[in-house]
Amino acid sequence: MENVVCTFCGSVCDDGVFENGDVRKLCALGKSKFSKKERIKAPMIDGKEVSYEEAIEKAAEILVEAKRPLLYGWASTVNEAIRLGVLIAEKVGGIYDQCASVCHAPGTLALIEEGVPGGTLGSVKNRADVVIFWGANPVEAHPRHPTRYSVMAKGLLIKDRKNRKVVVIDVRETKTAKLADIFVQIKPGYDYAIISALRAIVKGEKIEADEVGGVPVEKLYELAELMMNAKYGVIFYGLGVTQSRGRDRNVENAIKLVQQLNRKTRWVIWPMRGHYNVVGAGEVPAWEVGYQFAIDFSRGYPRFSPAEFTAVEALVRRDCDAALIIASDPAAHFPRKAVEHLKKIPVIQIDPHPNLTTLLSNVVIPSAIAGLEAEGSVYRMDGIVLRVKKLVETEYWSDVQILEKMYEEVVKRVG
Repeated sequence: MENVVCTFCGSVCDDGVFENGDVRKLCALGKSKFSKKERIKAPMIDGKEVSYEEAIEKAAEILVEAKRPLLYGWASTVNEAIRLGVLIAEKVGGIYDQCASVCHAPGTLALIEEGVPGGTLGSVKNRADVVIFWGANPVEAHPRHPTRYSVMAKGLLIKDRKNRKVVVIDVRETKTAKLADIFVQIKPGYDYAIISALRAIVKGEKIEADEVGGVPVEKLYELAELMMNAKYGVIFYGLGVTQSRGRDRNVENAIKLVQQLNRKTRWVIWPMRGHYNVVGAGEVPAWEVGYQFAIDFSRGYPRFSPAEFTAVEALVRRDCDAALIIASDPAAHFPRKAVEHLKKIPVIQIDPHPNLTTLLSNVVIPSAIAGLEAEGSVYRMDGIVLRVKKLVETEYWSDVQILEKMYEEVVKRVG
């Protein structure tokens, strides 16, 4: 089978080949996704193996009896499952949150404020003669991104690497920096100041300083000149921007820089998203209820407040009394106080593989692996929807099957 979609990172490469039980043409990260790993063998309630029906009934009972359950994860499942998760959260008056609330959410907040002059990975491949990676390291996080879409990609107007200038801006020299034509090393936490300096230069103002954020002003003038002379430029930003000092303000400022550049030439800006469907985990609730994360339904209608309704905030404040965790492992990654509360409340887990969250879950429901054992639709990091395929048969239920049955059980109890 050809055109197999890889369900690991946000690049969602769609040129895999499935043959003799193996998926070829994948990077090391993609191969690890499809390699054999330990699986959760059967549904369990308090460590005792049960049927899928029993586990789902118990999960529905927990969610309905809770005053304010948390439904978290979603970045590594398909859009059809996410939609059901939003419906369940609404029915039980719970909180819907997804993995972006601990990584790229500042970019979402900036987008709400400023909009986004965006473009597809295809447009970058075909047209971009200047590519900037800011606080991102795709060589290690998205290994095929440089070859398929950005650094070495051959497109309609960009025939080879010689036609493209690549800039890396980061606090350290990453592996991606070694591929760049220009590497700009900045002081940690000075992204906002450097973006502001570039905006001033593009506007025609003079910088009254010798350096900004550890970067000589002469180098900033050279970079601004390169950006203004580009035919089509792109800024790909990563967690080095969203999780450093300034957070959403960094991204807002970068969007304003791109808006200024667009008065002279053509530029776009886009985040380097991590999980293969983390974009879908935000887009699906957005077209269902208007918000992408941190959504509270406890009053019977959706409310959005990142300061109150993210998973971490809800757990640290002890504002939730049950949790459904799907396609995520918060016990391994959340702050200690959040995990301490997670240990005290009933937890339902839906996941193909055991992890630390499995150890504190009251109900564990194993699921099929999307893109291998189950099909569905997902969003690539640039917002393009792709269809992931079912390649092999399995006895495991898909996330969609599990959540459809859970929704039915919830409706029976809630009405």
